Amino acid sequence: MRQEVAHGIHQMDGGLAVLDAHVHMQSEDEVRPRHQLHVFHHSLVALIRTQCIDNAKKIWWDIRPHPFFNTLEIRICDIPMRLVESIALAALIQATLAKLYNLHAKNQSFRHYGRALLMENKWRAARYGIDGKLIDFGQEKEVDERELIGEYLEFVDDVLDELDSREEVGYIRTILKSGTGADRQLKVFAETGDLKKVVDYMVDETQAGLKEAEAAAKAAR
Repeated sequence: MRQEVAHGIHQMDGGLAVLDAHVHMQSEDEVRPRHQLHVFHHSLVALIRTQCIDNAKKIWWDIRPHPFFNTLEIRICDIPMRLVESIALAALIQATLAKLYNLHAKNQSFRHYGRALLMENKWRAARYGIDGKLIDFGQEKEVDERELIGEYLEFVDDVLDELDSREEVGYIRTILKSGTGADRQLKVFAETGDLKKVVDYMVDETQAGLKEAEAAAKAAR
């Protein structure tokens, strides 16, 4: 299995912090707020009837309404290396939705930007990781990604205690200091030059913290 995974990794460092398996471009109309949810469902039915897809789960967008549950499915960051990182990102997503819901309940909103602008930042994040710069569209200038993530954490700060997720979201600051899983993989490859060593490291990282989490879960019962 490890050999197969290593064989599937590019043999050269392409410079990407994140490798996106596919590119799925959408028109500007597709990313307008879906207050007309029936239009979205009608499109799904048409795709299934014409055998473009066999079920609604095959719509692999970064964010989409779940086809079976009354919720949103967030797919953009589905392979963190460590359990603690997965929990931190899930908590940040939860806090984001709670914050936006609170704004909506107060008849407030957040700025909307076009897909072309958002995709520019997505590309920069994938290409350069947290060491790069993103565009602050409000100020219309480049800003260090770490700085913008810090502002993001401040944006959701007022909902963390209600969600009891301050510790979990706080781990994002640890990631900003110590680096992401992509940073660690690149470091292993730079030190060894061996892709199999990278895969071995990924296996070890996947198991990191699992025993401690299991023990904590048992103690909490």
